[in-house]
Amino acid sequence: MDKIIIDGGKKLQGIVNISGFKNAAVAIIPATVLAGGKCIIENLPQISDVKTLGSILTNLGASVVEIDEKTMEVDTTKMNQCFADYEMAKELRASYYLLGAGLGRFKKARVIYPGGCSIGTRPIDQHIKGFEALGASVSIEHGLISVEAERLVGAEIYMDVVSVGATINIMLAATMAEGNTIIENAAKEPHIVDVANFLNCMGADIRGAGTDVIKIRGVEKLKGCNHMVIPDQIEAGTYMIAAAATGGDVIINNVIPKHLEAITAKLKEMGVEVVENGDSLRIISSKNLKNISIKTLVYPGFPTDLQQPMSSLLTIAKGTGMVTETIFEGRFKHVDELKRMGADIKVEGRVAVIQGVSNLMGAKVAASDLRAGAALLIAGLIAEGETEIENIHYIERGYDNVVEKLASLGASIKKIVG
Repeated sequence: MDKIIIDGGKKLQGIVNISGFKNAAVAIIPATVLAGGKCIIENLPQISDVKTLGSILTNLGASVVEIDEKTMEVDTTKMNQCFADYEMAKELRASYYLLGAGLGRFKKARVIYPGGCSIGTRPIDQHIKGFEALGASVSIEHGLISVEAERLVGAEIYMDVVSVGATINIMLAATMAEGNTIIENAAKEPHIVDVANFLNCMGADIRGAGTDVIKIRGVEKLKGCNHMVIPDQIEAGTYMIAAAATGGDVIINNVIPKHLEAITAKLKEMGVEVVENGDSLRIISSKNLKNISIKTLVYPGFPTDLQQPMSSLLTIAKGTGMVTETIFEGRFKHVDELKRMGADIKVEGRVAVIQGVSNLMGAKVAASDLRAGAALLIAGLIAEGETEIENIHYIERGYDNVVEKLASLGASIKKIVG
């Protein structure tokens, strides 16, 4: 089993470049199905989820070529179905975007019930509601979700809860529906805007992405295009937290500061200096930080994907902090691992109360999901002595060359291939 070993206590210093946004990439790659032509996607992160999606499309008849380590050419001209392979799709939640893309182009699709990280209930009822509103029938049998329609017709769709995945999936399906579709109470995350921009580049007519009302005028056909994925705000936020946690001084390049306002505000509240300069941020920190409270919310609130890494930072801040998780109820699985390292955390329901300690101690720990893995990386960077992290496949699903990037900043870190 592969492991990451960290000898903690080193300040992070230097420059790190942020990769393309995982959450955008894993929606844009399935969206190429709609093109029925050749798309070139640039600034892709080097992560396992991207490679898996490329393999799924290859199995479905697409031509997928890695032009370089960050660029993929996807030609879906010869695809004639969108029935994703069980073994590949079962661990990848983003495979459900093939439902919207396949429904839009072929008027039918079938995908295994979505897997991915176990962080709590992530229902797909809003996806189903949207597909049915457009005229599709949906069935779930033996763990497979099937969608099919004789024709798709635009509709007004009100989202009962704000859902990023459902907003994107409905947008994919509606691009070639007859007439107009309006999605109300839509999610507003930056990667929704990026996906909409990609679809518009292919010839779609989508307006309002980034607001809570998205309007889509259906078109008859889409075409291939070139697109550059936006920077990963969660990766950037993770390095911001890591720099703060180690008392470091780090310049983080290739970011969109507007997307990072929630984490920037909280770090400043703790006493971290955050300096904005165009598309870069400089994080300057001492270890004399005060504890705070955070509450996860949909964008532009504090992102749930940074709650776990932030929890690691709060373990060594002075005083008492509180973390309230409003998005996923299973997002405190990392707490027991942090407690093994000496953290003082009490969890009641969706609230974690964190009493700062003078330091953490290295230990053997295991990641339970992607962002829990990031939390353990940060804890290992803080801790005295050696930390050994298992289940690092979770980390590699979402962080591009994280060992190399942290090592370049002065961390004593290495990957052991088992």
